[in-house]
Amino acid sequence: MAGGWFLCLSLAAARPVDERRPSPTPQPPLLKTPAQDDSVVLHAPKDLALEPEGERKVRALLDYVEALDLQDNGESERALAAFERVLDIDPGEVDLATRVAFLLTQQGDYPRAIDILKDAVKAQPKAPGPYLQLAYIYAKYLKKLEPAIRYAEQAVALAPNEIEGYQRLAEVQLTARDHKAALKTLDRARKVETNDPSYWTQLGKLYLALIVQPDKDPKPEELRQVNAVFHKALALAPSDASILKDAADYFAASQQVQEAIPLYLRVLELQPNDSNAREKLATGFILTNQRGKAIGMLQEIIQQHPEKYQTYELLGRVLEEDAKALAQAGKAKEAKAEYAKAAASYEQCLLINPAQPDNYLHLAELFLSNLRDNERAVQVLQEARRHFPTAPQITYLLAVALREAKHTQEAVTMFEEAWHEGEAEGQEVINGRFFFEYGAAAERAGLYDKAAELFKKSIDLDPADASEACNYLGFMWADQNTHLDEAEDYIKRALATDPENGAYLDSLGWLHYRRGNYEQALAELLNAAQTLKIGDATVFEHIGDTYSMLNEMPKALEYWQKSLALDQTNKKLAAKIESAKTRVSKGEPASASPIK
Repeated sequence: MAGGWFLCLSLAAARPVDERRPSPTPQPPLLKTPAQDDSVVLHAPKDLALEPEGERKVRALLDYVEALDLQDNGESERALAAFERVLDIDPGEVDLATRVAFLLTQQGDYPRAIDILKDAVKAQPKAPGPYLQLAYIYAKYLKKLEPAIRYAEQAVALAPNEIEGYQRLAEVQLTARDHKAALKTLDRARKVETNDPSYWTQLGKLYLALIVQPDKDPKPEELRQVNAVFHKALALAPSDASILKDAADYFAASQQVQEAIPLYLRVLELQPNDSNAREKLATGFILTNQRGKAIGMLQEIIQQHPEKYQTYELLGRVLEEDAKALAQAGKAKEAKAEYAKAAASYEQCLLINPAQPDNYLHLAELFLSNLRDNERAVQVLQEARRHFPTAPQITYLLAVALREAKHTQEAVTMFEEAWHEGEAEGQEVINGRFFFEYGAAAERAGLYDKAAELFKKSIDLDPADASEACNYLGFMWADQNTHLDEAEDYIKRALATDPENGAYLDSLGWLHYRRGNYEQALAELLNAAQTLKIGDATVFEHIGDTYSMLNEMPKALEYWQKSLALDQTNKKLAAKIESAKTRVSKGEPASASPIK
């Protein structure tokens, strides 16, 4: 506070108080003297009495302390009244005036706030604080930009080496949608001669807020100017961790990650236990494709702060990116190991903080798509559902996981629950894709009529992206050897959208097989295998079945064995191979009727 008397009185009030008190009844003096006994006098002796001004200031101090207590207790109106009583004694208390003006502004009493600030200006005309607040009130609440700019300019004139005035002036100019004027204000601030490094970091942040626009990237020249501002701060305080972090954050935010990384490293030299800087450095390593360094950095953070769930989440993300790179390089085994590490990291994250539905979903998708551990995905999603019992996305993915884990009846039930939850919550999860996935579950459960109904619903809801549903419906009917004409229509509709899709070509080949057109079927199926480029167990089995019907048993056995090598759980195919081998060895025909 500006006034010295508050400080003096506060210190006096803080001194120890003698706990001894005068006796409740007068005690005779030990010696009869003319001196008075102060213990029984009901008013202060003249030599200790406060002057009227002193009494007013004591009352002001008591009001001030009471106001602070009231504000802490949330009684803002009573606190405000007490603060105003203090201001009545000394309107020149600038800090108190701005506090009271702030409280009045929160209550929407802008005229009283302005009056108090103007009184403070009269009492302390060289203090920039009231001018800054006046500019804010006029610009934000009263929408009077001319006085707002005038007050902001006065604050700059009073404290030209302080950044707050330039910041407030630029804010007002932006409120007036004058981007160029705001930029000129910052350019004025850039010409100031000051050795305060925080001045320059704050100016740099203001520049960044101006040059970064949602619809366009900053120009190289603009970035160079802002870079120079932060470099000036760094030159003034090369060993100040807060300045280093501000600069590093700027370079990271402006996508100059290579400049940010050495600054974060320097912060860690100065503050080895700064886990926030470590996380940002790890993110920088990720963005610059230095995944090994990022993993090492995050593991160091975990050792120091094993209780931070965010670090496990970030580590899981890095390990996942590493696994994707290994998979793209054809290193399937190594990729799977990294995916497993990523999953373990996400699991640890959820152990610490289970209130993260997105992490449950992501972990389950890892198990489903990358680790092929469908049962584990089911367990994760069941746990998620205990925490979020009415989240349709979780119920939906649990239904998919149950289907993939071959719990088909449970999957159908769970899809129904997801449907009802989604409709109740008004969620967009109930869309064409939902009914496609539900249809696949019904088909696997042997509910073919229900599956057909669901596939048709999927097609109707999203006809522009219905090729997969069309193909699945057509193939299901072909596989069941029923509705073959309709099946052909749906399969051809899928192929019209994607004529080089191997799965759709396989469906068409299998349709020809069901109709007994084996030569045509074989041509389509071989085309499907060639189009797919990687082996597919279903396509190979279909080719083997077709060769069998053409009485080319060596070829049939070749493709059946290829199929079994890709899907060793297919017990029916294994039995078919053994039966064919036995018949061939006895000189009997291997097949005399189409495969059911």
